[in-house]
Amino acid sequence: MNEKDFGSGGAMLRGMSDSERDALMTQPTVFAPGEDKLSEQALRALSPQDMLWRHGSVSGLSEALIMMVDDEMLNIEMTQAFLVEAGYKHFVQTDRPEQAVAMMRQHMPGVLLLDLSMPRVSGLDILATLRDDSVLRHLPVIVLTSSTDPQVKLRALAMGAMDFLSKPVDPSELGLRIRNTLAASAYREYLSHHDVLTGLPNKQRYRSEVAAVLSAAKSLGSAGALLHVGVDALGRINDALGRTVGDQLLQRVAKRLASCVQTEWGGELASERHNPTLYRFDGDEFAVIVPYMDGVTSAAAFINKLLEDTTVSFQRQRSPELFVTCSIGVSVFPADGLEPDLLMRNAGLALRHAKQAGPHRYEFFSPRFNEMAQSRLDLSAELRHAIGRDEISLLYEPRVELATGRVVAAGTVLRWKHASGRIIEGDELMDLAGSSEMDVALTDWLFDQMRAHVRTWRGAGLQPVPTGIKISMANLRPSDLGHLVDAAIVAGGMDPRTLSLELQQVGAIDNLHAREAAAMATLRRKGVRLSLDRFGTTASVGHLRKLACDEVKVDASFMHDLEKDATVQAMLLGIGDLARRLRLTCVACGVDTAAQASFLKKQGWDQAQGRLLGEPLTGLNFAAKWLTRSGKPQRVEIP
Repeated sequence: MNEKDFGSGGAMLRGMSDSERDALMTQPTVFAPGEDKLSEQALRALSPQDMLWRHGSVSGLSEALIMMVDDEMLNIEMTQAFLVEAGYKHFVQTDRPEQAVAMMRQHMPGVLLLDLSMPRVSGLDILATLRDDSVLRHLPVIVLTSSTDPQVKLRALAMGAMDFLSKPVDPSELGLRIRNTLAASAYREYLSHHDVLTGLPNKQRYRSEVAAVLSAAKSLGSAGALLHVGVDALGRINDALGRTVGDQLLQRVAKRLASCVQTEWGGELASERHNPTLYRFDGDEFAVIVPYMDGVTSAAAFINKLLEDTTVSFQRQRSPELFVTCSIGVSVFPADGLEPDLLMRNAGLALRHAKQAGPHRYEFFSPRFNEMAQSRLDLSAELRHAIGRDEISLLYEPRVELATGRVVAAGTVLRWKHASGRIIEGDELMDLAGSSEMDVALTDWLFDQMRAHVRTWRGAGLQPVPTGIKISMANLRPSDLGHLVDAAIVAGGMDPRTLSLELQQVGAIDNLHAREAAAMATLRRKGVRLSLDRFGTTASVGHLRKLACDEVKVDASFMHDLEKDATVQAMLLGIGDLARRLRLTCVACGVDTAAQASFLKKQGWDQAQGRLLGEPLTGLNFAAKWLTRSGKPQRVEIP
């Protein structure tokens, strides 16, 4: 072996005397004599540039920083010279092991080549320090040592070393070990920052890059936005069609989002340092960083394009075509915050409000969302204890036939008298129960209360009237609802023909599994009536096509502006005509004034309920006012 064989390592030899050089040449080095040089073909086989890996995360291995700790500088320079020839470019080294850990913290290498037998601080000492360090413990370590003791090898591996090579090392084996170790580390790093399903940067990467964008925007005094994009009704698709279909849907949405975002690179939504970037945030959500915008309106076209391009249709064999949409929540910086977590939370709140308002829409964050979210969180937690504390009451209000004024049915109203004195009832309470997954327990409690009331009425010789029971389908499967109804019929002795299930949150059952659809059909065959509640807001004409029902209950919001809004009047005329053509009973809710009742009566509507026709009453008071022993209905005077 001569001086030129060491490549850059020859610099050290040139500075030595002849005696020093001869002494070193006779000592064991990192490579066995004759093995420090490989053929060009062998070097190409070890080269990181020529690796054919399936994943792009290992494409830059030649840029990885390689660190070597060895008390013999000749070993370091020989190894570096060999790796330079193999295609690696960046190195850091030390022959002072006591400085090694500090250098690692400063440079954070991609792989560490570590000698074990060193004075003052041994390689095992360094491994022990790395193991106790929260960051350095993940550093890939390849041990190089002349020790032949097998216990030393086992100790090094037990302390976290990834690989072990005995000196003298075969150069080709060292090259392969380094290449494979770097590849495994690069792929592990890739997985820690990317979503496996879509290949997009993940939530962890999103947060770190939000921080970088916010820092740049703060220094430049510019504005930007975070967009959280949520797939509407993904949970229902997973339940009805399986998670495999849901995953395929997410992949399609991801591709469309990526295409939209990439068209904005270098455009008016890009800053000097950053382009708009897409991430897989969580579950059914994606996130987009808009690093720059000149006012809110500059992002409006982009947001609308996202909504339009993420409308996905798919069709399974022998099934109808389904359309899936997305909703978007937007938080703007610096107006909505300059801290990553706060800004991300605000975008998430805006998305939830967009979804609550209906699918396929977007909402900008408002400070009132925080107040509402905190209030809702507190109420959700307390609702879980409200039933046990007897804070909830089951009330009944009369439903009146508009043509005759007869009380033909009753509607249930759940009322929660909160400890603060606040009253939460009706649709507000049902929505809260659905969002806090308390709707199942509340429905079970409602049936228990109703069975007890019916027994009391009959015990007093009174004839019950058909009763509408509000049911949230947000978390209740039709088959479970069927079990609750069966229990009411069998244990409570109730006539199924007197039960009307007023279904809310019906979007949750848009895509019913065959068994669940059969459960709904079975209820109707037993004589139970199905009612589509809150029609015109959370329930639509589309639900009438999917869900066979007997009546529609029009949302009370239509009554608010009826007397002064010609558009509302026209919509009610259309709804009434639609119900008659479909032979459905049409019930108006929230009728509070004589003018509202008069309008509906003139237009031939079937039934109505509201404060004008009778206040909600407890079971005892409702029976005393509206029930009779003969079963002949009471009447209400309608102006």
